[in-house]
Amino acid sequence: MENQVSKDGMNRRDFLKAGGMSTLAITLGSTGVLTLGSKAFADTTNNPTSGFGGYGPLVQDPNGILDLPKGFHYKIISEEGGQLTNGGKIPGAFDGMAAFEGPNNTTILVRNHELSPGAANPVIGTKPYDSAAAGGTTALVVSPNRNVIKEYVTSSGTIRNCAGGATPWGTWLTCEETRSATHGYVFEVDPQQPENEMSRTPIKEMGRFSHEACAIDPATGYVYLTEDASPSYFYRFIPNDTTQQPGALQKGGKLYAAAIEEVAGPSASTFKTGQTFKIVWKELDPHLCREDAKAQGCIEFKKLEGAFFQAGVFWFDDSSAGEKNLGRIYRYIPGTNTLELFYEATDAKEMESPDNIAMTPWGDLWFVEDGAGDDRLMGITPEGKIYPFAHNRLNGSEMTGPTFSPDGNTLFVNIQSPGRTFAIWGPFARSNSARAREMSYAVPSKNFAPQVSNKVAQFAESQGMSILEAAAFERHGLKI
Repeated sequence: MENQVSKDGMNRRDFLKAGGMSTLAITLGSTGVLTLGSKAFADTTNNPTSGFGGYGPLVQDPNGILDLPKGFHYKIISEEGGQLTNGGKIPGAFDGMAAFEGPNNTTILVRNHELSPGAANPVIGTKPYDSAAAGGTTALVVSPNRNVIKEYVTSSGTIRNCAGGATPWGTWLTCEETRSATHGYVFEVDPQQPENEMSRTPIKEMGRFSHEACAIDPATGYVYLTEDASPSYFYRFIPNDTTQQPGALQKGGKLYAAAIEEVAGPSASTFKTGQTFKIVWKELDPHLCREDAKAQGCIEFKKLEGAFFQAGVFWFDDSSAGEKNLGRIYRYIPGTNTLELFYEATDAKEMESPDNIAMTPWGDLWFVEDGAGDDRLMGITPEGKIYPFAHNRLNGSEMTGPTFSPDGNTLFVNIQSPGRTFAIWGPFARSNSARAREMSYAVPSKNFAPQVSNKVAQFAESQGMSILEAAAFERHGLKI
């Protein structure tokens, strides 16, 4: 490439020697994203490890079940109506899941079953919380070659176990998505001590409401929770016992809901992408938490769903929020006590009704959809790129419970109905904690990225520069 000169006499090499790109990096922040027209544009001069930014287009599955990118494979490891190890039937309505490290390099999956009373394939346990209820959880012990060694009931007698959350100490918090009679609680399940007393003891001080998901900040032991109702509230539970061990949460604590001090009774529907709010936490009566949250003017969301905590950030989504009712993704940062609208869908091709969410080992945010169109597993990069990873070609049922094995080599995910659990493997990117931190503090690209005009783009092309370099020329007042 020739060392061409701009009209003011400074060429590309001189500009770089003068530290132009270093200054640009400070100006733009860590994302390296610009906006060209209405599209996000990421500089890929130093393209990172394979998988950062997606894995390419999906390949249609000849079996008509699950489309994946080239090079990836799946195996159905569990099906509704199949046989548990004890001879019982595998229950239906597969939902939230988490993966834990088991003995001898095995993975232990804990899986929710979102079943209402009278369901065709209920969870049948030996020690139910309520013998009339059909929901609960099961577990699968999976070998390194992705074969199921054992499959068994871990809790039973609950209603509509939708999502939940893994604890840092190796248990699963399963959430009841109901508020009927003696239900509407969170239960703690230990997959290595199935159907113990803890699994059928509701954590009542964590609130009685239509629970969706939860996640724990390992730095404090605080539990953050979402609610699947309309309106929804965003909750925090501070346990009395913060030793972070099985059974500690049953010792009670205090429940709070998020509010914004300067705005009384705010609706999250008025938030704009990239807006950040300082949160105040209002203490609630856990038995009347919705009523109390409303009375105290807490933030009202449209319909909250999935949640995940990683690298200092609690991520959660609202499935039908936004101008086009396609969904939003929020993040709450406990360290700064701030809430931000990170992403709002404006095109169903990018996101429609996000539900369960998870962080990949390499730092992208993944979500499954439960919308009117095709249901997929999608990813968002720290740079703001959205890409598909899987598509349910079998039927119109939602995909649920995405979770990675502890070694990061296998993704487990469900089709809810008829229930199927998949093990997926292939050229996944390597674990990258630095990139996970980038995701935690990435600037929402469509809101904060500087605008790049066609003039800048044309100048970049004529000078043999990248878009980033041309934008730096303009920002530093150089003629283009």
